[in-house]
Amino acid sequence: MNTLSSHVLDTTLGKPAQGIALTLTCPDGNQLKGITDADGRFNDWFSGEKATFPAGVYTLRFHCTPYLEARHGKCFYPHIDITFELEENGGHYHVPLLISPFGFSSYRGS
Repeated sequence: MNTLSSHVLDTTLGKPAQGIALTLTCPDGNQLKGITDADGRFNDWFSGEKATFPAGVYTLRFHCTPYLEARHGKCFYPHIDITFELEENGGHYHVPLLISPFGFSSYRGS
């Protein structure tokens, strides 16, 4: 069984990015939505139930414009899509995102 979480950090401020809307597109085309908490994290895909995800290719979209414009007055990337593949029984997947008004970086976290 696979689980999925995310964490967004604002590298300009050196703080978690609270209030970033997320859209997860699943292999079957269904979409799940969420918003990062005060610590910039999100993992509650099914409203309080433990979410497990089958193997397949997923896209996690981070809707950055409202957050970056409110804090920095500018946003070059209106959204950031990270496409990744979950393996069968791959365990826990963590997708961190580091953002600033003019750049971003991601990696597979733990």
